[in-house]
Amino acid sequence: MTRTFGLPPSAAEIEALALAALAQLPVQFAEHLGEVVVRVEDFADDATLAALGIADPFDLTGLYEGVPLGEKSISASGALPDRIRLFREPILDEWLARGDETLEHLVAHVLVHEVGHHFGLSDDDMHALEDSAQ
Repeated sequence: MTRTFGLPPSAAEIEALALAALAQLPVQFAEHLGEVVVRVEDFADDATLAALGIADPFDLTGLYEGVPLGEKSISASGALPDRIRLFREPILDEWLARGDETLEHLVAHVLVHEVGHHFGLSDDDMHALEDSAQ
């Protein structure tokens, strides 16, 4: 989605980019994401920022909330589904500040990083996963 004018992308547009990035993940990862919910919000709420020790809401572009797959147990039955929250305003701010990458790439980068937390992956593993999703 190349935009040269108009309003900033909406939460729905950011979500569409995120879902498109999810669809590009290798099957061995995608098949384990069925229950993960992806939400786009303008900013993280104050309680989330405080819990993470983040003072500036622009410093948080995404967040995985849940139990990584390797730590799940059957005793967690009935728990809420894991979710990935993407924060629209910080993503757009980073996109504009960088100026050297597409919004699609940045959204995919943030999303894949959070997917990596779901799988308990290292940063190196996350970079390899992101490269395969492009």
